[in-house]
Amino acid sequence: MIVLPLLLAVQAASEAPQWNCADPLVQQEMNYCAHQDFLVADAELNAQWKLVAEVMKQRDKDVGDMLDDGRPGYFQTLLDGQRAWLRYRDAHCASEGYLARGGSMEPMLVSFCKTSLTKARTAQLRELTEIEG
Repeated sequence: MIVLPLLLAVQAASEAPQWNCADPLVQQEMNYCAHQDFLVADAELNAQWKLVAEVMKQRDKDVGDMLDDGRPGYFQTLLDGQRAWLRYRDAHCASEGYLARGGSMEPMLVSFCKTSLTKARTAQLRELTEIEG
């Protein structure tokens, strides 16, 4: 008889809450919605990354032997920059979250920051695909 209540409790806990991101009212809902906004921005960044990476790889092929100057090519430089940018974004946004360190608002502040920086980075990557190599 104990098994059924436990199964129902596990099922209820595993179901996602029905948050209203059009008008979030409580902090947990605001945190959730802010994170969802970040996930959308991150997906857009990843889509743009695929496009710009292909452009840079093509530029590497186009210049071929000219890359024998000992410096990295277009794609490697882009990849190094992206990795550094991700570390920067995450560290910077953690510090912005510290404005509410340990409080219930901290995750929302981090998500707001990451969304903003990610949208800006997506625009930067888009611009790279528009510049002639």
